[in-house]
Amino acid sequence: MEATIDVQGIHKRYGRTVAVDGLSFRVEPGLVTGFVGPNGAGKSTTMRIVLGLDSPDAGSAVIGGKRYASLRTPLREVGALLDASAIHPGRRARDHLLWMAHSNGIPRRRITEVLELVGLAQVAKRRAGGFSLGMKQRLGIAGALLGDPPVLMFDEPMNGLDPEGIHWIRGFLRSLAGDGRAILVSSHLMGELQDMADRLVVIGRGRLIADTSVRELLAAASDNRVFLRTGSRSEAMTVLANAGATVAITDRDAVTVSGLPAERIVALLTDARLPFSEIGQHRASLEEAYMELTRESVEFNAGEPS
Repeated sequence: MEATIDVQGIHKRYGRTVAVDGLSFRVEPGLVTGFVGPNGAGKSTTMRIVLGLDSPDAGSAVIGGKRYASLRTPLREVGALLDASAIHPGRRARDHLLWMAHSNGIPRRRITEVLELVGLAQVAKRRAGGFSLGMKQRLGIAGALLGDPPVLMFDEPMNGLDPEGIHWIRGFLRSLAGDGRAILVSSHLMGELQDMADRLVVIGRGRLIADTSVRELLAAASDNRVFLRTGSRSEAMTVLANAGATVAITDRDAVTVSGLPAERIVALLTDARLPFSEIGQHRASLEEAYMELTRESVEFNAGEPS
C-alpha cells in the first residue's frame, strides 16, 4: 500500500453550516505534515471524513488510493488517534489493545511491543479510568501503532502530555516519518510543530489557506525584516520611519524594521547617535506566521482587556 492521504475537493455541510468547502491536499510518505487552522476551521471534520466516520457531500478522501471503508484490515493500513478519552474506563490497557488486535488479525506479541514503545508496559494491567490524560494519549498512540501501519493520523496528540512526553512524541513521530510513513498531525501547539513538522496544511473556514513546507513559510513570514534592540526605542523609530522604513514594536526595547537593510539602519542610528545593543535578520516563529495567515479566518476574536 502506498503511504499517502489524498483529499480532493471535499465539501461537507451540516444544516446551514459549511464545515469543509472544496478542500484538497496530499500527505506524502516520509514527512510529518502539520494540519492547522482556527477553531471551527474544519480540521476534525476532514479527519473524520478520511477515516470514514463522516461522508463528504462531494469530493473524495482516500488512503493509499482506497477509501477507508474498503480496507479489509484498516489497522494495518492506517493508525489514528482522534480522541484519547474514547476508551472504556473499566477496561485494562492491555485488554483494550487486545480487543483492537483481535479485530484485525494482529498477533498478541504486538501488544507488548507497542506498550513498551509508548512507555506503558508497567501499567498494562491498570484500568484506563485511572489514567491521566497524558497516559490516555500514550495508550491511544499505542492503538494507532498496533498494526504497524504506513499511514498515521493524530488529532492533538500532545494534549495532556508533560514536557518529557512532548519531547518524546516529537522525536517519536520524526522517527516514524523517517521510516517512510505518512504522518498527519493536527495541533494548536505551533512551537512544537515548528520543531517537528516538514510541511503545513493551513485551513480556515473549511478552505485551504496554505500548503507549504515549514521552511518556506517561515522564510516568507520573515520577509527580509530586521530585528533591532535599542534603549532609545522611540527616537530610533522616528529616525527609521523618516527614512522610509516600517517599524513595529515587538518588545519593551525591541522593534522589527521593514524596508531598510541592516547596514542602512546601523548608519542611520550611528549618525543620530542612538545606541543599540542588538541587530540582525528577523526570524519569524511558526506561531507568528500562522497568526498572519489565519488573521481573516478566525471565527471568534477576543477583545482587548480593559
